[in-house]
Amino acid sequence: MFKNVAVVGATGAVGQIVRRLLEERNFPAEKFRFLASARSAGTKLTFKGEEHTIEELTKDCFAGSDLVIASTPDDIAQEYLPSAVEAGCKVIDESGYWRMKEGVALVIPEVNPQDALDAKGIIASPNCSTTQMVLALKPLHDAAKVKRVIVSTYQATSGAGVQGTADLFDGSKAFLSGEKYEYKAFTHPIAFNCIPQIGGEKADGYTSEELKMLYETRKILGDDSILVNPTAVRVPVANCHSESITVETERPISPQEARELFEAFPGIQVIDDLPNSAYPLPSTCDGSDLVYIGRIRKDISNPNGLSFWCVSDNLRKGAATNAVQIGELLAKNL
Repeated sequence: MFKNVAVVGATGAVGQIVRRLLEERNFPAEKFRFLASARSAGTKLTFKGEEHTIEELTKDCFAGSDLVIASTPDDIAQEYLPSAVEAGCKVIDESGYWRMKEGVALVIPEVNPQDALDAKGIIASPNCSTTQMVLALKPLHDAAKVKRVIVSTYQATSGAGVQGTADLFDGSKAFLSGEKYEYKAFTHPIAFNCIPQIGGEKADGYTSEELKMLYETRKILGDDSILVNPTAVRVPVANCHSESITVETERPISPQEARELFEAFPGIQVIDDLPNSAYPLPSTCDGSDLVYIGRIRKDISNPNGLSFWCVSDNLRKGAATNAVQIGELLAKNL
């Protein structure tokens, strides 16, 4: 059990879910502290029936804590989290800043738990779109070694923060009423539209979001030979990312074997009954901590190929839940 857990970014969209999960899952700690920017410091929140005062995040605020769970923008993680490590804290970071840094463990507890246990400094939680894909890839990789992945993501507006979802709702209302709306999170209207760009332009016409899926997948699975060809698309869905995934493995995996592998793997639930129109949907997966898989079928263009559909709540397993699960893993091994 941890003695003192500090939640950084406690008032943000993901931070609020972290707080809820810590309470719902009865996280093993004696004391909790909640840290945020100076703007939120001094305000009150209720946790486990008790009132807590939000403390200001500073470089000197980590003394006395032994675990930090941080949900902040990249620049805040870069500036403040090294101070937490220096103060002797285990640090779980949900930002993108530390993920690909050498010596930083990038962890999905169901996939590479030992990396978290061996970590000496910051433990990073992966990008939301990477997390659900790699969780799905892991049982296939263990059984038949994944060689290549082609993935198209259909990502919810909540992935762009509170303003992203506001743009969806308010932009849709404006569209239906024939009014103009000034989008703040997106460069194009998201209402009744799809935007084939998430993140800034990087190498060879790929975006930052797409390259995260390549490099993070290789790091988590510990295999730089895996080829990943990603396309990331923002869609007019409030929450839950969906992904169309085609995998090439060293030997063929039949749909039935794949179902059995998925069903036996922790954190995955299979919903796959095409004749009865049963498959994962964002509307039914919202609020869950699982990764859902359906539409499992052979890739008719490749004898060693397998295609499937994957949906997960990007704010929970894609962010808050994964971080809390890392903390639970560490607590069990204190």
